[in-house]
Amino acid sequence: MQITLGPLLFFWPKAEVLAFYDKVAESAFDRVYLGEVVCSKRRELKLDEWLNIAKLLQAKGKEVVLSTLTLIEAESELAQVSKVCENGAFAVEANDMAAVHYLAKAGVPVITGPSVNLYSAEALQVLHRSGLKRWVLPVELSFDHLKSIMVRLQELGINDLETEVFSYGYLPLAYSARCFTARAHELSKDSCEFSCIKTSAGIPLATQEGDALFTINGIQTLSGSCLNILDQWQAMDSAGVKAMRLSGHSENILNVADELAHAMALGSDIMTCENRECNGYWAGKPGIIY
Repeated sequence: MQITLGPLLFFWPKAEVLAFYDKVAESAFDRVYLGEVVCSKRRELKLDEWLNIAKLLQAKGKEVVLSTLTLIEAESELAQVSKVCENGAFAVEANDMAAVHYLAKAGVPVITGPSVNLYSAEALQVLHRSGLKRWVLPVELSFDHLKSIMVRLQELGINDLETEVFSYGYLPLAYSARCFTARAHELSKDSCEFSCIKTSAGIPLATQEGDALFTINGIQTLSGSCLNILDQWQAMDSAGVKAMRLSGHSENILNVADELAHAMALGSDIMTCENRECNGYWAGKPGIIY
């Protein structure tokens, strides 16, 4: 079982991003996904600078995958996705079907992120014919749903498809053409003044009763509580899952990865879900509960 670090979903200053990945290079992560996946206006780092980070991580023994934008709204964004897919050095994770098209057209392995809606073995079979090598389970699907897909894949004769599960972090639930962070600062999307950089872990929203509900991050809506299904690593392993994805909203993610790696090495349990965390979707229940 590999431990992977998903792409950074929040907008951090360039110096903080570089310092963070310097630490990731020495961490327990086996694979690291890099790049901007939420908003094309976030340009603290250009593609060349992401590639430099990728080379640093690769030199430290990490497998590196570049991730593409999730919501494509302009020709310029489509061109950027094409450029990432054609980087020629690193594998690419497609976060929408445009990137899947570019990767399949280039004849390189296709990897899909959690925002690509693959809810059945039959849907996976279609992309497998186009070169799908690895996929990430959509975050709202349960363990029972995952097991039924895995069984059906075997029935379809698909034995070489790697499955990764989003296992820790704020759940990426939805993307909008509107920017909620800009609106919260009474700014238009076109003149957002890069407001996201002021909130390094997004803007928390609560119900009228004060319970955590959502986290707003630019055009992205995330869960209000942090998903934690790390205690399910043995169940995932038995079901044939090859990797667990952790998503960072602070540098504490490095400690979380260390704890998980330690548990895996010993074959032991890991701390279960804590207060203000959630695991409902995995159990086939409302995602907000724990």
